[in-house]
Amino acid sequence: MTTIKTQKHGNNRVSSPKIGTKPAPTAVSHKHSVWDETTHSKDAQIAKSGRRWWTAYSWRLRITDLLVITSVTFLAFSLRFGLDDPTERERYGQVGYFWLSVGIAILWMADLEICRSREKRVFGGGVVEYRRVLGSTVRVFGSVAIVMAVLKVDVIRGFFAVALPLGIALLLLSRWLWRQWLSKQRKNGNYLSDVVVLGSAVDVEYVIHQLRTNLSAGYRVAGAALSSLDKSMELRPPWYKIPVLSTMADISRVVLVTGADAVIVAGPLPGGPETIQQLGWRLEDLSTELVLASNLTNIAGPRVHFRPVEGLPLMHVELPQYSGGKHIFKRAMDIILSSFALLVLIPVLLALTLIVRMDSSGPAFFRQERVGRNGESFKMYKFRSMVVDAEEKLVGLAKQNETDGLMFKMANDPRVTRCGRWMRKFSLDELPQFWNVLLGNMSLVGPRPPLATEVAHYEQPTHRRLLIKPGITGLWQVSGRSDLKWEEAVRLDLYYVENWSFMGDIVILWRTFRAMRSSAGAY
Repeated sequence: MTTIKTQKHGNNRVSSPKIGTKPAPTAVSHKHSVWDETTHSKDAQIAKSGRRWWTAYSWRLRITDLLVITSVTFLAFSLRFGLDDPTERERYGQVGYFWLSVGIAILWMADLEICRSREKRVFGGGVVEYRRVLGSTVRVFGSVAIVMAVLKVDVIRGFFAVALPLGIALLLLSRWLWRQWLSKQRKNGNYLSDVVVLGSAVDVEYVIHQLRTNLSAGYRVAGAALSSLDKSMELRPPWYKIPVLSTMADISRVVLVTGADAVIVAGPLPGGPETIQQLGWRLEDLSTELVLASNLTNIAGPRVHFRPVEGLPLMHVELPQYSGGKHIFKRAMDIILSSFALLVLIPVLLALTLIVRMDSSGPAFFRQERVGRNGESFKMYKFRSMVVDAEEKLVGLAKQNETDGLMFKMANDPRVTRCGRWMRKFSLDELPQFWNVLLGNMSLVGPRPPLATEVAHYEQPTHRRLLIKPGITGLWQVSGRSDLKWEEAVRLDLYYVENWSFMGDIVILWRTFRAMRSSAGAY
């Protein structure tokens, strides 16, 4: 067994050099390290119990939900039946509307618990938590409405008109506010679950990178256990930043040493399913979760369904939907929101038009041929942020391209005008694209609209970006924009194409406003 020795600290935890310090060479030994397993086991379990942050966090959510639900039901009852109108209360008192309101509140709280809206796996990232809160609220009020309809009680409709929309809005807002708090905590290294990543060196390296890039997942890598290790990789990132403690054969001891809350299996393991099954049994005795990193790249959870068959659990992956009812609904949302945006932004559009015309010679608007859904070309509109002959000057700047792949980007592009720099910084030059959305050439959310010259060099499977309409914003914009590498931008676009959802679009639109404020990667 190959063990890479690492430093020990006072609390008997094994840790690595801090990020930013010069990495020290890692000694490789083929001998077992001397561990006091009893001591380490006790210390790890104490540390583990102290890191059960999700218990306290879930109780905070329960208290917040209770306050919201109590306030909403009380307000809805008061507005519908009146606080100081005994006649109104007497008229409907025989049905007991006060106790009905209390019952709805209790049922609401219970359903939020049953649907696991406060489960640690949904904390901090993704839309699952919001979807469960929304589904629970609609389910509770829908069930009560059916019962009231059967009993022919129509007075409750006024109660619903207040409680349902207000409850959804406040619950989602409270969850979002808690997420902002949790996100700040995680950036400071708090409220993270320690994990050990198990697998081959290449697979472990990829998983570590993804976990560090996406702290919203809530994992902090406490160690790695490798099924194979190339000595030449020892001082490469990320190996000098985390302890490589053991091979997979000694995973139980690694979990005890690190006090890890979970073990993430990165890719296939030697021995196949039997190895994973035995690993699950060993971790069960340690009260440690087993997490499998799926090999189904770019397939999101909503498309994956499990069908239990005795002795053969089957995992069904739904086909991605590129047309149908969901896209009709998406188009309706595009029309409504783009029309509203154009009306509200009329003063801003007029002001920017005047500024662009006064800043440099040439038209205020820039029209460019872009490729849309199914390879169809369209004219995309933007405020002109460059000099008029920018396309001709591009040839001379080709060698100064600061990005890889097919796109051309320069942080200090000399073709950009004075007003163009601050318009690009806050994405104001893209506001005219709401007109493209209204016309149906683009969508509010979608892949980046490519140039014809880019599409001509597409390789498999990059052309799949053209299966749906391009968007004003998308995962590429809220994840770094021009700072992204070409491969990462393509991966995000393909992920969106195959896994988009209405709730996901809402989250991306919201994240876009935050990205515009930070202006990261905007040039």
